[in-house]
Amino acid sequence: MQISRTIRNRFFAAATLVLFLIAMPVRAHAVSKEIIQLQTQVQQLLDMVQRLQSTMDTRFAVLQNLAQQTANQAVQMNATVNTLQQKLNAQDEALNGKMDATSGQIQSMNDSVDELKARIAKLEKSVQDMQGQLQNIQTPPPTALPGATGQPAGQNPGTAGPGMAGGAAPAVNQAPPLAQTFQAAMGDYNAARYDLATSEFQDVIHYYPLDDMAGTAQFYLGEIAYRQKKYDDAVKDYNAVLEGFSGNAKAPAAQLHKGLALFKLKRRSEGIHELRSLLQRYPKTPEGQSAREHLSAMGVRINAR
Repeated sequence: MQISRTIRNRFFAAATLVLFLIAMPVRAHAVSKEIIQLQTQVQQLLDMVQRLQSTMDTRFAVLQNLAQQTANQAVQMNATVNTLQQKLNAQDEALNGKMDATSGQIQSMNDSVDELKARIAKLEKSVQDMQGQLQNIQTPPPTALPGATGQPAGQNPGTAGPGMAGGAAPAVNQAPPLAQTFQAAMGDYNAARYDLATSEFQDVIHYYPLDDMAGTAQFYLGEIAYRQKKYDDAVKDYNAVLEGFSGNAKAPAAQLHKGLALFKLKRRSEGIHELRSLLQRYPKTPEGQSAREHLSAMGVRINAR
């Protein structure tokens, strides 16, 4: 555009100079053919410049129109893309919300199922204990026959021998005190006397299977196995806590340590699944925060997609 204006200005200057020269007073007979030809060429040049200017103006107008249309289309496209992005973001947020709600419902159902399993297991244990007690009540003690009691002949069978109470039944193993047994087990556990602590924790579970301390004792059995690097046994003990005592206060720690034991066993995918499940069940507990930190340190996404 600038070049065309420069050319046009130069042509106008040349034409002006020629016209000035022609306009000077000369004699009529001095006008020669060269001047007439020069005038004709100047006029042709002026016509060419005008046509060129008109053509360039037309083309520039077309280009300007096209540029304006392109700009308008770019603005419209940008607006359309922004609208689509907002819709996609809204749909993604809604989908994530639905997934979180569904995940929470599923987890709640899983917790309910686990709790129901634990109650059923406790109920079955209670039924078995009651059946054993009924069998003991219904089965009469064996009647001693004369001469078959090991007493000397002539001695009255109903009379007790030396050092025995008359008619006394054999002594029955009594359950050890719950609190004292558990405290002793914890003391041995903290002192790293693991064999003795294991025996005491097992007594708590054996004699008091329905008490909440039984679940805690089961958890510490898993801790002992973990400290002794018996990771397979530790996983089994932690599973016993999660399946039989899901409402126990040690359940989150049992699930966390189960995941860590699985990592020790090189079962990475199972360990990741366990930590994610822990986050879903107990997201606001210290164990849940620890699970989040472990997953982040491994570069694992918190929520599986």
